[in-house]
Amino acid sequence: MSKERARRRAAREAEQERERAVRARRVARRERRRAWVRRLTPRLRRGRTGRLRRHSRRERAAIVLLTAVAVVGIWSFVDDLALRLALVVLLLLVLPAIVVIALDRR
Repeated sequence: MSKERARRRAAREAEQERERAVRARRVARRERRRAWVRRLTPRLRRGRTGRLRRHSRRERAAIVLLTAVAVVGIWSFVDDLALRLALVVLLLLVLPAIVVIALDRR
């Protein structure tokens, strides 16, 4: 009788070990998938860490508004299309330098 119980216990333990292995593989796969998703999703930074947070909302609005006014002025006062496009591109290229010179608080 004890040999039969030992055989059943061994079979039961082997089955439990297989189930544990299957469960461990599932958990490992789930963790790998979660790590992969975490790696792909961008992290949101809190606080004043980004480039846009350097200026206040009012300053950013002023930058956009003055740039739009300059573009409208270029399009209304300059007749040649090629010169218009060149001036707008030049304005957009020089705009970061103008903003740093005008609004930088260092």
